[in-house]
Amino acid sequence: MRRFTLLAISMLAVFLTSQSAQAQVNRETPDALQDLGIDEHLGDYIPVDAKFATSEGDSVVLADLLEEGKPVLLNPLYYECPMLCGLVIDGVINVVDELAWKPGKEFVVISISIDPEENAELAAKSKENYLAGMDSTTKAGWHFLTGKKDQIDKVIEAVGFEYKEIEKTGEFAHSAAIMLLSPEGKITRYLYGISYDSFNVRSALYESADGKIGNTVDKLVMFCYQYDPDSGSYAPVAINIMKLGGLATLIILGIFLGVLWLREKRKKTTSKTEFN
Repeated sequence: MRRFTLLAISMLAVFLTSQSAQAQVNRETPDALQDLGIDEHLGDYIPVDAKFATSEGDSVVLADLLEEGKPVLLNPLYYECPMLCGLVIDGVINVVDELAWKPGKEFVVISISIDPEENAELAAKSKENYLAGMDSTTKAGWHFLTGKKDQIDKVIEAVGFEYKEIEKTGEFAHSAAIMLLSPEGKITRYLYGISYDSFNVRSALYESADGKIGNTVDKLVMFCYQYDPDSGSYAPVAINIMKLGGLATLIILGIFLGVLWLREKRKKTTSKTEFN
């Protein structure tokens, strides 16, 4: 009985210690992570006059990186992020590999460091590591930028990307998301998480380009799908699918009737020839 009592007391002590430690973690961790999310500013424009340094060390404003007719995939991050940023950019790389459209050809990718202490040398090293397997066109169309805090914040606040520096570690707490911009820098879409569905990204790029990229098939597909803000993805629109189906039916029926008419006309022509 005494042994059982001692064992019970020991287990209770371990449990209370564990709960106390967990409570301490819960008190400390949310302070850094609370209220950090994305405040969507759809339809707003990023400040294209914001100045940054490229991975080659050149000074540019964002307007210098925008290209006519090419939408932009914006990727806020910091290069020395221990985990989340790497997962996000890996997700972007994976979906870029799946797309028929490529950076530098149909669209532009801009990765912007939120850490003003990071420099062009670090950006160049990160670009080399992340894009090692990419071709020269993709590398040319994917920009890794660093800048001063006031310039960073101009852009980050414009897209509503919230972050906070953790004083004890020097790291940054932030969300996982990418933004799609029009060729003029208008914010058109937000996609969340660390992995991205190729259909959603392609559709978002198509919309951001205002239909100026893609072929007839892409245009027909986008007619049948619409962005659902609740799920953060593109969902089929029944009425548009019915319209397209009705149009296809009319076209097929028209072709069928045309073939019958031609066949009947040939029969009449043949009959007249035989009669004469």
